[in-house]
Amino acid sequence: MFRGINEINLDAKGRMAIPARYRDLLSDHCAGQLVATIDIQDTCLRIYPLPVWQELESELEALPSTKPGIRRIQRLVLGYASDMEMDSSGRILLPQTLRKYAGLEKKLVLVGQGKKLELWSEEQWNSCLDEAVSGNFELPEEIASISF
Repeated sequence: MFRGINEINLDAKGRMAIPARYRDLLSDHCAGQLVATIDIQDTCLRIYPLPVWQELESELEALPSTKPGIRRIQRLVLGYASDMEMDSSGRILLPQTLRKYAGLEKKLVLVGQGKKLELWSEEQWNSCLDEAVSGNFELPEEIASISF
């Protein structure tokens, strides 16, 4: 559904424009209703169309919250989850708490990840990209079997 990298700007009110190539898709798939939350491994946000989020939310809620590690992830991912709606101009308003967590200021990078989007500050994205292309990480076994 979502692929590609988009450089976008955040305005002074905390709004960002969804790239035009995603707008119709989001309007058709979820009537422009989105949910954003934090990424628990990287300093970025994850943005989900509402139906995709509802599936993930159900899976997270079904896990046993008596286990501290699960409870911690539920607390963060569900606790930071924020409903958003695309306006008639294709913009969404990012809550201040999420902007603060991800260090989002003026320049942003929106990265398509299939059923979801990742939203990065340009600085954080460039750091992540530098690390990824440096080759200083171990290739996961699951990826090694895929021929690119």
